[in-house]
Amino acid sequence: MAAPGKVAAFRLPPLPTVGDIIKLFRLKAQKQLSQNFLLDLRLTDKIVRQAGELKNAHVCEVGPGPGGITRSILSAGVEQLLLIEKDARFIPGLQMLSEAAPGKVRIVHGDILTYKMEKVFPKHLKKNWEDEPPNIHIIGNLPFSVSTPLIIKWLENVSKKDGPFIYGRTQMTLTFQKEVAERFTANPGGKQRSRLSIMSQHLCTVENCFIIPGQAFVPKPEVDVAVVHFTPLVQPKIQQPFELVEKVVKSVFQFRRKYCFRGIGTLFPESGRLKRTEELMMTANVDPTLRPFQLSMSQFRSLCDTYRKMCDEDPSLFVYNYREELKQKKMRPLLKSTSQLEQTEEENEL
Repeated sequence: MAAPGKVAAFRLPPLPTVGDIIKLFRLKAQKQLSQNFLLDLRLTDKIVRQAGELKNAHVCEVGPGPGGITRSILSAGVEQLLLIEKDARFIPGLQMLSEAAPGKVRIVHGDILTYKMEKVFPKHLKKNWEDEPPNIHIIGNLPFSVSTPLIIKWLENVSKKDGPFIYGRTQMTLTFQKEVAERFTANPGGKQRSRLSIMSQHLCTVENCFIIPGQAFVPKPEVDVAVVHFTPLVQPKIQQPFELVEKVVKSVFQFRRKYCFRGIGTLFPESGRLKRTEELMMTANVDPTLRPFQLSMSQFRSLCDTYRKMCDEDPSLFVYNYREELKQKKMRPLLKSTSQLEQTEEENEL
């Protein structure tokens, strides 16, 4: 019995183990969906602890699968738990957990990449962006095939303060391949420094929490897994639209091993490329002989700010697509030879 004036801590009733659930519903991890199950509840508890204090919190778990992390979240005393699961095979097992925690769990059978999250939490949880993060958390053991496109989507949401970030600076605790996780926190000069490093660090405080060895999963992946915690920053480090920052950063890292001058050149059409690239580098005060992974956040900020000014002067620059120009260039000889062939056929007919 709870002590007077204290609310009893929530405890799940006795349930079949996660392993039993897998056997009961004949669940198998599908390789094409890069699914890996985490059965050790000590590890799922450790993941959930990285999210912070979850008592009375509202949580969205992405891809709960057989429900290992789900149990740890419920045991943390959350107010409400939203489960978004794409694979219909897992729904019956999750419904069993829902029945064991009456009124706490809502299950959505859907794809997190397309699911709209603007209205999934109560309005009263909203906080101003400058305030402390709301009592809302996103947690997930993400399939490897989904993790990168999903975090890019959520980083764009952070930049625009929409999606799950319409409620404020919602925190995320997610799993990634160890190598991908290292990119999020890589410093200038580090071998893992990449597009993900810049896009995540300019919008969030990123913490690489701990490593889970591959052998802890069923089936065992070929790589280890890392747990990463994201907290959106009050002010992004680059004060430009997400699309512009992404375009500049993508271009710079397009030729990772070459001088950054080479990648930055792909921001401009072939005619006048050299002149405009020099103008951008000089105005931004960035050494053109640095490699992309050597550039600091302030140098990326300077490149983005300068490119923005150039786009304001010439709006056609922002819509320019280097790959499209390359494709058209390759097509020209083909179109020319086709035209010559048609002309020869006409002459033969005549």
